[in-house]
Amino acid sequence: MTSRRKTGPVQAVRPGERVATPTDADRASRLILPRVSRTFALGVKMLPPKLEAPVRIGYLLCRIADTIEDDLAASPERKAQLLEEFLACFDDPRLAEEFGLCIAELSSADEYLELVATTGQVFLTYRMLDESTRFILRRWITEMVHGMRRFVLEHRHGIRIASLTEFRQYCYVVAGTVGHLLTDLWHEHSGAVGDATYARLLEDCEAFGEGLQTVNILKDIAWDCEQENAIYIPADLLGAAGSGHDALLQVERRAANRAALEPLMRLAQDDIERALHYIEAIPATALRIRVFCVLPILFAVATMRDLEQTDAMLIPGGGVKISRAEVRALVVAGSTSTLTNRTLRWLVERVRKRPFTFAGS
Repeated sequence: MTSRRKTGPVQAVRPGERVATPTDADRASRLILPRVSRTFALGVKMLPPKLEAPVRIGYLLCRIADTIEDDLAASPERKAQLLEEFLACFDDPRLAEEFGLCIAELSSADEYLELVATTGQVFLTYRMLDESTRFILRRWITEMVHGMRRFVLEHRHGIRIASLTEFRQYCYVVAGTVGHLLTDLWHEHSGAVGDATYARLLEDCEAFGEGLQTVNILKDIAWDCEQENAIYIPADLLGAAGSGHDALLQVERRAANRAALEPLMRLAQDDIERALHYIEAIPATALRIRVFCVLPILFAVATMRDLEQTDAMLIPGGGVKISRAEVRALVVAGSTSTLTNRTLRWLVERVRKRPFTFAGS
């Protein structure tokens, strides 16, 4: 979940204007990535060259679809139509070049509108990939977008998750699919991830993505409710605790709402544990893939530590975010402490106890 404040007009490339060259498009995708996700951009830099481009392009394509799904201005029918048109861009370069014109209808923050405006360039970089890589991206992004479209139409007045079962379905759609996408890319492009390792990774790849999504949902409860018109905390959990969607941020229901989060907290911790099993199954010879996977899990572990000690995510205008100093320290430590599973576990347990920062930070 990410802030989507608007600050000014964004222009899309219109039909008939100069079409970007593959070099232009690749450069543009590299430049916009840190604008839409600073932490993801840090991780991508850790990957070997053969994987950097596929993961970067796959992320940007997912983020374009996510921007459409989350938009507050477009009607459910229009968002569903745009998601269909987005999938059609896989087959039609002309449609991809024109897709960015839809930003005139959207209300997202400038960096996300800028990304949507460059959809044609992102698809141009996609077409530069080899056939097997294109197949992987298309397969899992298509499944993701079909799921997004279903949720958009089922929740016509904003996401209101009814049950833990629906919560898990949503997390699979937007994040479990990403776990599969990444795992297929590791198998395709890393000689260290052979068939046996790939089979082992498939056991936990959905949890790897879904755990990160659950943590994001928990830390951004207030923001999603107030700014995104979205409530992901299941109504049945809130009801069992004596609350409901309409009382999620009410001070007099704070204790009940906190109690309703406990099953999601346990789910997040269970998925983080499975994500660690996933990372432990990646051979040390694929160190750069391990580092890429470790960083978001370390951030999630630190965030869960803070979530367990606060109610800030249930206060209007509140939320939970680890400090920049800890992010910097975890990037360094995660990049140097993942060669063995023993040092990885040591670092995780250390982060669970207290904020991990360097002296003087």
